[in-house]
Amino acid sequence: MSAKKRPETTAYVRITQQSWQQGKLEGEVRTEFYQWRFQWHFQRGHLAVQPSLGRALILEPLGRFLERYDYQLEPGGDYQFTVRARL
Repeated sequence: MSAKKRPETTAYVRITQQSWQQGKLEGEVRTEFYQWRFQWHFQRGHLAVQPSLGRALILEPLGRFLERYDYQLEPGGDYQFTVRARL
């Protein structure tokens, strides 16, 4: 029996702005077919993603990524993570 491989998509993240005083991180995230801008207010635990097209697909995985690596992310930095779905 062969196990089916779960679909995966690589998401690429670029941090464009960071403010520890405001408790905010801003950036862009893209996949093969989608691109979004985000603002993460880490002191309030609020993540906003625009535009709305495809937002539901990326919101939760992006939030997990940001929470896990928040102190390692820097403006101008390029990062990536894997989403366990085909986007």
